[in-house]
Amino acid sequence: MSIYLHFRAVAESEIRDDHTWLAAFMSEAWEDRTDEYAAGIACSINKGWDSVNDLYLAAGALATDADEPWILPIYGGRPVAHSADADPSRPPLMLLESPGVSQAAQFLATVSFDELWNVVGARFSGLGWTRQELLDHHRDLHGFYGRAASADHAVVKAVWA
Repeated sequence: MSIYLHFRAVAESEIRDDHTWLAAFMSEAWEDRTDEYAAGIACSINKGWDSVNDLYLAAGALATDADEPWILPIYGGRPVAHSADADPSRPPLMLLESPGVSQAAQFLATVSFDELWNVVGARFSGLGWTRQELLDHHRDLHGFYGRAASADHAVVKAVWA
């Protein structure tokens, strides 16, 4: 079974802070993801996003930054609450507003993947992850967040099964 964390960059003025509306918005984007990936406004991680987050948490051992920007790329943002009448099977959604997107982009642009891998690589290798798999996810997120920040966009995150 595949389960994805789907990221989509969008102007905040185009977003409704409503779970039902955002779930439909993200579902439509998921259906068009090939075009959206090509346009650089969407990306996703299949199953392994928690490991990518764990990789970024290693930055905590490397930095003294109290803002903890390493949590922003994967789990940063605020949950978008279901309305009282919403279908509870709808996907969990998060919204990272443009200032957080800029912080995430800055973190991804400045963190050294090699230094992170030196801290946690042995553990990840023991779990079956290759350096290249995590590097590919890192590069995808770095490019995605960089483009989103340059456009002053927010990022909506949804989990799809």
